[in-house]
Parts: sequence; structure tokens; C-alpha cells
Amino acid sequence: VQLVESGGALVHPGDSLRLSCTTSAPNLTPYAMGWFRQAPGKEREFIARLSGASDAYADFVGGRFTISRDTKNNTLYLQMASLRPEDTAVYYCAAAAFVYSPPFRTSDAYDSWGPGTQVTVSS
Repeated sequence: VQLVESGGALVHPGDSLRLSCTTSAPNLTPYAMGWFRQAPGKEREFIARLSGASDAYADFVGGRFTISRDTKNNTLYLQMASLRPEDTAVYYCAAAAFVYSPPFRTSDAYDSWGPGTQVTVSS
């Protein structure tokens, strides 16, 4: 399954941004889809995931981000608000297309990844 992220940008603290992730497999219903990020010098970390109608978020999100999916357009979104400099990272979309490994909060639960999109939050 091919995934492609878009929407990354350079924004100011407090701004909002929406990331998108499109899939090459429109007829595939993955067990889960998620967003991760990796900042320079840090490990990739879980942000949010959507499994069926159930969503889950990392604690650091604190209500600022929302994950959603448009099945008609085969697109996963991450709406981000109140962005902070510490949110600067490469953001990755992932899909658990072939392996069922709940709760889908770790990178090893996903078998398909996009190349990432850069988000930079700076004044």
C-alpha cells in the first residue's frame, strides 16, 4: 500500500495546519491508520490513530490535533491547532493494512508508511 503525505509547511507558533495522506489502495480497509512524527535526533513517536470509528491520541496532543478520514476520497487527515516549536518534525502517515496488532500506538503495528512531510513551527 502506497501512502503519500502532503500539507507540511513552515508556520508560526499558534497557527493551525492540516496534513493529508492519500492511499493507492482505495478498496482496502486497513485495520488502522495513524500519524507519527520524528524530530531531529529523536525517535519516531505516535501522534494519533483511527481504527474503525475509534480514535486515540498521544498525551502530548492535549486536544490540539484531530485525526479523521474521508473514505470517499481515500484520504486521512491530521488537523493541528495551537502549534508549538516542539511540534517541528517530519510527519508520517501509516497504515496497518495486513497485520492486526492493537492498540496501534506503536510503529511496529503498521506495515505501510508514507515518505513524510516536514512541519516546521518557528517565529
